[in-house]
Amino acid sequence: MTQRTERVSGEIREILGEVVVRQEIKDPRVRNAGIITFTFVRVTGDLRQAKAFFTVHGMYDESLERVRQGLTSAAGFMRRRIADRLHLKSTPALSFEVDRVFEQEAHIDQLLREVAKKPD
Repeated sequence: MTQRTERVSGEIREILGEVVVRQEIKDPRVRNAGIITFTFVRVTGDLRQAKAFFTVHGMYDESLERVRQGLTSAAGFMRRRIADRLHLKSTPALSFEVDRVFEQEAHIDQLLREVAKKPD
């Protein structure tokens, strides 16, 4: 990732977070979801696509999928917010993905604890 794509990625993550915190998205799948955290945004080198990874604290699979659908539905709105703030030649198209890193981390931690408990 180049320095420019890293900078744009961070700025997009910040803007998405602000839009959600300010409850600018009216979709109830997003508005009633709780605390949505955008953990990472991956932007392509040509800045035409951006994939935003998110998690919602205390939610699991089916509920997270509904939130993802709500965010996808609001992608055009959020893209306009990004365009207003970043003034890029072209604003990246947004897609959303549930970030499962915390689940994976908890699973690995559990496996390590089980291994540590086993007698030699």
